[in-house]
Amino acid sequence: MLFYGLPNGEHAVHCKELPGFKYRHDLVRGVFHDVLKRAGISAKKEALVNFLTDPLEGRSTGLRPANILVFGWEEGIHVCVDLTGVTPLVGLRDHGFVAGQAITKAEAGKVAKHEKACIENQHVFVPFAFDTFGALAPDAVRFLKRFSRW
Repeated sequence: MLFYGLPNGEHAVHCKELPGFKYRHDLVRGVFHDVLKRAGISAKKEALVNFLTDPLEGRSTGLRPANILVFGWEEGIHVCVDLTGVTPLVGLRDHGFVAGQAITKAEAGKVAKHEKACIENQHVFVPFAFDTFGALAPDAVRFLKRFSRW
């Protein structure tokens, strides 16, 4: 089974240009935001944060807003949560396929892209990677465990 788009098939699974595929990301974001709100945790969806934008030019630096911004998470520090959904079938045709490699790779890519900007601006960055079969990456699991103790 190969999805349309990139050679590994990943593109069509979460491309916002294709109807229905981005729905899963938005659904997870919405449910996660609702759970935070019901737990009394202050959070905002698609929050614009000034360090991910060039304030002088008023345009994006190429980084997206936080999918969910959690206010005052720990010791008053805000958390930028970036959700990403991938297919676990990436690399299935490769001889070195390992279960869970797709979400681990997605998580590492998000950290490399966003964590430095968040840390430099006194924010915590949490990549929340999940696959289309429901598996969660290690950082997402750690975040949920901390959230459950809130």
